[in-house]
Amino acid sequence: MITALQERITNALTEARQLSQEHNPKAAAAWDEVEELFAESSHQQQENTNFQQYCQEHPEADECRIYDV
Repeated sequence: MITALQERITNALTEARQLSQEHNPKAAAAWDEVEELFAESSHQQQENTNFQQYCQEHPEADECRIYDV
C-alpha cells in the first residue's frame, strides 16, 4: 500500500523529470519540492530514542513530565 507521502514523492519526481526534459525554468523549484518531500519522509522514519521510548511506556515518570510555564 502506498502512503500519501510516497504518492506525493512519486508525483513530484515525475513532474520534476518532465520539467527538466523540457528545460523549463520551473524545474529547479520542482526539484526543491522533491528534496523537501524526501526530507519529510526521512524525518518520519526516524526511530525513537531510548528516552522517548521510555516516556511512551511510562508517561507518569517524573523525567517524562512536560510543564507549560
